[in-house]
Amino acid sequence: MPEKVVLAYSGGLDTSIIIPWLKETYGYEVIAVTVDLGQGEELAPLEEKALKSGASKIYILDKKREFVEDFIWPTLKAGAIYEGKYLLGTSFARPLIAKCLVEIAEKEGATAVAHGATGKGNDQVRFELSVKALNPELKVIAPWRLWSIRSREEAIDYAAARGIPVPVGKDRPYSMDRNLWHLSHEGADLEDPWNEPKEDLYQIITPPEKAPDKPTYITLDFEKGVPVAVDGERLDPVALVERVNEVAAANGVGIVDMVENRLVGLKSRGVYECPGGTVLYIAHRELEHLTLDRQTMHFKEIVSSKYAELVYDGNWYSPLKKALDAFVDSTQETVTGTVRLKLYKGNCTPAGVRSPYSLYSEELVTFGAGRDYDHKDATGFINLFGLPLKVRAQMEIRTGLRGKRDQWE
Repeated sequence: MPEKVVLAYSGGLDTSIIIPWLKETYGYEVIAVTVDLGQGEELAPLEEKALKSGASKIYILDKKREFVEDFIWPTLKAGAIYEGKYLLGTSFARPLIAKCLVEIAEKEGATAVAHGATGKGNDQVRFELSVKALNPELKVIAPWRLWSIRSREEAIDYAAARGIPVPVGKDRPYSMDRNLWHLSHEGADLEDPWNEPKEDLYQIITPPEKAPDKPTYITLDFEKGVPVAVDGERLDPVALVERVNEVAAANGVGIVDMVENRLVGLKSRGVYECPGGTVLYIAHRELEHLTLDRQTMHFKEIVSSKYAELVYDGNWYSPLKKALDAFVDSTQETVTGTVRLKLYKGNCTPAGVRSPYSLYSEELVTFGAGRDYDHKDATGFINLFGLPLKVRAQMEIRTGLRGKRDQWE
């Protein structure tokens, strides 16, 4: 009996040719696993296609709800955005896919799992670190690090020679990854950062210049940092993301074009369509501005950056990530309330926020005659807060250091 390998199968160019390659090269029985994270119509032909490509069977697993609840919401609550722009849509999808690969491998008695990530990318790390954390006994096969194929054009030729249809052509050879959270585009003309994305690149978002000429308002309700309702209607997690995606995309919101620093040491340019995620991040952040105290909020900014780096680098199942989740959950106890946003031609701006846990006091902050704030109190505060500076300045004058320092300047 041949050994079994479980392949993370998307039906895209890379994984389509990996099935025959694994059989021809190693004699493996290939079991394909597709994880439904919101790819939509892309899933329809996969079963027939995988079997025709040589897989012995295919699992198509609906994990959309788990994806939102266990991967999107924790990252949203953390406020994690990689390098200030990337909302991590592919990064936190990979550990869930890897979890499914491990579960099917254990069920089928497979000795290995395989993926279609290239040797230049981040996904190879995300897949393999997750597998190591969940089942260190499984072997991982990464064909892009082993075979002689060196370009997407060669991969297209390999598929054509075996009669395998792929959803790309040499005239549009973008590498794309789609789920509920985003659609990413890489490769082809995008490899030159000077090139503006072509208008027909966008598959989800209406280009801002073609968006409606009137703004659209949307309200979002949160409970402990988690979105629960849109425009007053409570929705399950998947439906909520889909609804916000629809509204944001129609208004041109959520296009992210960036050159990012990959973990493997090189820079890459990607264009991401992340409509709902963009709106939800802005809303969540606005609510935190109202409900978190200054020290917690400022420290959480540090945590957010580290959290994003951990997720981007494939450390979803690491002890530090787990510890940071505990911190984040603590900060979200009072992040409950409603945010109103205005969407207009690619822009998303806050238009109102309220919370029963608001730390904002109009009585304290008013320019009018507030009763709870005595301006005279500021004198003593400034004297004490500035005391170290005063003592330092006195020392510099007494010792002559100040004059020397002025000369150095």
